Amino acid sequence: MTGFARAGGQTDEVGWQWEVKSVNGRGLDIRVRLAPGYEGLEVPVRAAIAERFSRGSFNVALTVTRAGGGTRYVLNRDLLEQLLGVVQEVKGRMADATPAQIDGLLRVKGVLEEIEEPENEQHKTRRESAMLKSLDVALAAIAKARGSEGSKLAAVLEGHVTRIAELTGKAAGLAGAQPAAIRARLQAKLGELLSGQPGLPEERLAQEAALLAAKADVREELDRLTAHVTQARELMSAGGPVGRRLDFLSQEFNREANTLCSKAEDLELTRVGLELKATIEQFREQVQNVE
Repeated sequence: MTGFARAGGQTDEVGWQWEVKSVNGRGLDIRVRLAPGYEGLEVPVRAAIAERFSRGSFNVALTVTRAGGGTRYVLNRDLLEQLLGVVQEVKGRMADATPAQIDGLLRVKGVLEEIEEPENEQHKTRRESAMLKSLDVALAAIAKARGSEGSKLAAVLEGHVTRIAELTGKAAGLAGAQPAAIRARLQAKLGELLSGQPGLPEERLAQEAALLAAKADVREELDRLTAHVTQARELMSAGGPVGRRLDFLSQEFNREANTLCSKAEDLELTRVGLELKATIEQFREQVQNVE
C-alpha cells in the first residue's frame, strides 16, 4: 500500500523534518537516510516502522537545520598568508590584473573553517527523543492512509473471491456431465478405429470409460477450491496483517485451477477453468497490496 507523510519539530536552535514514503512490497523493506550526526537514530527508526507495519517498501529521510547558535568560524591564517603571497606574485607579473577581493579569498576552501561547538549530551538525547516522537506522527499518518486504501481494497478482493466461488459452483455443475461425455467420446473414437469390425463388448467399454472418468474426476479440486474460498473470507474478516497468507492462498487457488483445466474433458468446463484462472490472477495481483 502507498502513503506519504511529513512531520517535524524544533528545539533550541535545531529544527528537523521527517519524510516517509511507502509503496507496495512483498516483504518489509526499509531504507533510511539521516542527517549527518544523527546516524544513531537508524536502529530506533527501523524498529518503529517494523512495530507498525509488516509489509511494504519504506523510504525515510531526516533533514536537520540549525539556527547557527552552535557553530563558529575560524580563519586559517597560514593558508590566507599563502594566498596573499600568490596574489602579490601574480600582481607583480601582470600589472593590469584585477585586485583580489576579500570575499573571493574567503570563499577558497579551507580559508574559513566551520567548527561545531561540542553539544551537551542531555540536550542531544532530549532532541533525539523529540525527533522520534515526531516520526511516530508521520508513521501514524502513513498507517491511516494505508488503512483507507485497505478498506477499498477489501471490497475488490471480496468481489474476486465471490466470483471464484461462483465459477467453482458452475464447474461443479458441469463436472457431473464428464463421465457421459467421456463415454460418448470413447465410443466415437472406437467406432472410427473399428469401422467394419466387430465392436468391443459393452463390459470392456464400460471399464475403459471408468478408467478415463477416474483420471478426469475433478471433484477433489472443486472441494479444495471451495475450502480455499472459505479460508480467504475468514482471513479477510479476521483483520491484522494477512497479506502473506492470502498470497500463499492465491497460489493454492491457482494450483487447483490448473489441475481442473488439465482434467477437463468438456469444452465448457475448460472455458470455466480458464476464467477461473484469470480471476485468481486478478486476486493474486491485488493481494500484493495487502499488508
